[in-house]
Amino acid sequence: MAESSGSPILRFENVSLAFDGTPALTGVSFQAMAGESRVILGAAGSGKTVLLKIALGLTRPDSGRVFVFDREIDAMSERELMDVRSRIGMLFQESALFDSLNIEENVAYPLVNQQAIHCPPAEVLPRVVEALEFVELGDTLEKFPSELSGGMRRRVGIARAVVTAPPLVLYDSPTAGLDPITAHTIMTLLVKQRDLAHATTLIVTHRYQDGNLVANFRYNSEQGRLEPVRDGAGNRARTTFMVLREGRLVFEGNQDRLEASPDPYISKFVKPRV
Repeated sequence: MAESSGSPILRFENVSLAFDGTPALTGVSFQAMAGESRVILGAAGSGKTVLLKIALGLTRPDSGRVFVFDREIDAMSERELMDVRSRIGMLFQESALFDSLNIEENVAYPLVNQQAIHCPPAEVLPRVVEALEFVELGDTLEKFPSELSGGMRRRVGIARAVVTAPPLVLYDSPTAGLDPITAHTIMTLLVKQRDLAHATTLIVTHRYQDGNLVANFRYNSEQGRLEPVRDGAGNRARTTFMVLREGRLVFEGNQDRLEASPDPYISKFVKPRV
């Protein structure tokens, strides 16, 4: 269930982190509101994945403050963090499925192992089936990750990320290494999840077309497909683009401002609409 529309779901306040003296993030501040989409662009090594790991509490910043669901997480114990993570879905790079578990077990993992979710055993399989049917892989329960294509594994990763119905979902390079048709399928699923669950969504990507789709299309549940957002229909105002450069947030704004930016670094990630 989505949080109150007036509440910041995720907030960074002057967050910095360095590895062996090399800055990974420097003074990053932003807030993501309930139901908002954020598309995070930047060169390799600019801090995009680090930002997601800090939001999930997997990495602690050297300085600054991080709030998730109005709770400051950077000083939390691991036990406290488990409760927060139970309300966050995460699609890791390359899906990060467990090779030794079949697809049913992979998708069920957060339901079974995150105690804060309190999923009764009898409800686990129905929720796994529902999540897999959502990504159109309902017939893969007994298969193993090695038996699936890269795109199918990515879809299983999405099913695992959303099986707990989290109000915040983080996607790390969901279309990396995929052909254009499969990448479009993945992004369609992300928009579908966002619009049906009203989840706050952060997407790290190298593909500007991914961000363009998020900003300009919505999922029509009656038609079962994406459709362009028309003026006044709402979605674009709820999509914010962020650009990171060497750990610094150098741009934050809507798509029109992004495409109008004269900064040559920012322009490298933009393909203006025709």
